[in-house]
Amino acid sequence: MAVNKNGKNAITHFKVIERYNKYTLLEVKIETGRTHQIRVHLTEIGYPIVGDTVYSNGKNEWNIQGQCLHAKSLKFKHPITGEEMFIEAPLPEYFKKIIEELGTC
Repeated sequence: MAVNKNGKNAITHFKVIERYNKYTLLEVKIETGRTHQIRVHLTEIGYPIVGDTVYSNGKNEWNIQGQCLHAKSLKFKHPITGEEMFIEAPLPEYFKKIIEELGTC
């Protein structure tokens, strides 16, 4: 996956929540759902995701498995019932720990 002028349209919005020494905590919202969209777009603009071994610079000071990427909420129509679904999930403990450590740097 890559940013390509001849590729499919993909729209990602982001907002800076907090800036740290070498890292930035972002809130990201997508309008489209392309494969690896968030990871590709953020890497393209210089905000690679911690732990992303495919699209980032390999930085993983915390040795996490996977990416430091969390879906706080999802909203979609149930494929069978058509009912609108809204699901929220709390931030994982490892993610909270990293944010706390960054705040003390």
